[in-house]
Amino acid sequence: MGISRDSRHKRSASGAKRAYYRKKRAFEAGRQESNTRIGTKRIHLVRTRGGNRKFRALRLEAGNFSWASEGIARKVRVIVVAFHPSNNELVRTNSLTKSAVVQVDAAPFRQWYEAHYGQNLGRRRQQKAGQEHAEPEKKSKGVETKQELRFKAQGKVEPALEKQFEAGRLYAVISSRPGQSGRVDGYILEGEELAFYQRQLRK
Repeated sequence: MGISRDSRHKRSASGAKRAYYRKKRAFEAGRQESNTRIGTKRIHLVRTRGGNRKFRALRLEAGNFSWASEGIARKVRVIVVAFHPSNNELVRTNSLTKSAVVQVDAAPFRQWYEAHYGQNLGRRRQQKAGQEHAEPEKKSKGVETKQELRFKAQGKVEPALEKQFEAGRLYAVISSRPGQSGRVDGYILEGEELAFYQRQLRK
């Protein structure tokens, strides 16, 4: 029968061997792991118990990631797996699983921020290189004041995140299960959680 998900073969807490009172059952069967990688989208349908379906993602390249402090989500490209709490092998092979720390493209979030607050975000490098000679876009006074008020109220971005915007890549955690749902969704790391994972990455 192959992979089994029963716990009857295990020993009890005290280490005693349990009596094996029945054979394997179909509802205890497991399946091969999906090993979802980064690449052109490829999803297999799996018929499951009760005629339901699972979406076994074999390759994925983009997903919905939310920026919690700003309350928005954007579809962004997943670039690389940076860290995995359970296994370094998954980092080496760029495997997408739940709770993997990945780097995603920062451009969609930067575009939203600049449209919402009317302020540049993480463009210091470009300005140093003298790349920005474009004329600033014309806005009405009303729009300008609205954006200024928004920025004063809640537009500050923490320095660690701003550095990532300069590099064009944000650290994010996958919160969906790509091998089950066929999607790679998650959230951008901020604050304490970001500091924790950056310490892990330095190690």
